[in-house]
Amino acid sequence: MLLSPFALSSAHAAEGVDITRASLESTEDGYRLSLGFSFELTRSLEDAVTRGIPLYFTTDVQLTRPRWYWFDEKTINASQTIRISYNVLTHQYHASISGLLQQSFNTLDDALSLVRRPSRWIIAERGALKPGEVYHVAVRMGLDVARLPKPFQVHALNSSDWRFSSDWHQFTFKAE
Repeated sequence: MLLSPFALSSAHAAEGVDITRASLESTEDGYRLSLGFSFELTRSLEDAVTRGIPLYFTTDVQLTRPRWYWFDEKTINASQTIRISYNVLTHQYHASISGLLQQSFNTLDDALSLVRRPSRWIIAERGALKPGEVYHVAVRMGLDVARLPKPFQVHALNSSDWRFSSDWHQFTFKAE
């Protein structure tokens, strides 16, 4: 069963996020995941971020290797979180990827472009997968409700405007 930190919103149908591109490639650094998302924030989410509430968008990736004699082997579980916030004093939006890279933007749409088209990120080191084996890759992205301030977590559970996630997108990958 596929699990994610924003499983609270998975009880309802996915709303708002479509995965437009998903591919995995082998590079000298490791296995890089390339993704693209299509979405528009709800009015409630836009209002929250412009009032200083940071939003966390988490992408989960799971790689499993099917086995005929036992349960599928869970090879890799990786996640990346992009935080979008607004600074009222500077009138700028800030985006940070897993707390490391931080960029400033003039508009919310520009900041969300980092979420819609994230950079290709390494989900595993070069030797993590067995060459020649076929793996099932599952990808999902959504608003991580667990990282919101406590009062908004309660509100997010009761409001459909705060349910913001994609379905699991699955494809196969043959390791090199």
